[in-house]
Amino acid sequence: MDENQEKSGGKLELIATRAFEPYNDMYRIVDFLNKNLKEKRVMFGLTKDKKSGKMSISIYEV
Repeated sequence: MDENQEKSGGKLELIATRAFEPYNDMYRIVDFLNKNLKEKRVMFGLTKDKKSGKMSISIYEV
């Protein structure tokens, strides 16, 4: 099995994560990136830490 076949099995590889102060419309940016870059085999995720209130964006290779 080559690398492309292995990655197409639904496994995500984390490329980078960055935390920042909350920004209410950040989910719109992440949605925009996911819709427009899916052919590039990258996916973006957004989480909010309940304790600190900071948001984190993660970039994955699909």
